[in-house]
Amino acid sequence: MSPLAGRVIQLAYDPGISPKGGGLPGLSVLKNVVNSINLFGIVAAVGALAVSLAVWAWGRHTGGHQAEANGKNGAVVAAGAAIGLGAANGIIAFFSSLGSQVH
Repeated sequence: MSPLAGRVIQLAYDPGISPKGGGLPGLSVLKNVVNSINLFGIVAAVGALAVSLAVWAWGRHTGGHQAEANGKNGAVVAAGAAIGLGAANGIIAFFSSLGSQVH
């Protein structure tokens, strides 16, 4: 058998590893930490959205086109961050499921 064929066979070997809940101590603590980080991110996105909307309104009212543009950009970024934080669990679950289908 050639070395390349042996390497391909080695790469095609299924190690039989899959995610298992409760396998390590402290998993519940790690989940709580990640949930808290997600909550802080969502709260920060709400604050960023409020500030951005205020800057947008102030720029619009005073005729400050740069402030208005910055407020619009900030509002879009804050909304995108909120979407990403809210959908993070679903996105990871989707791609994890997709990855488990690869054989």
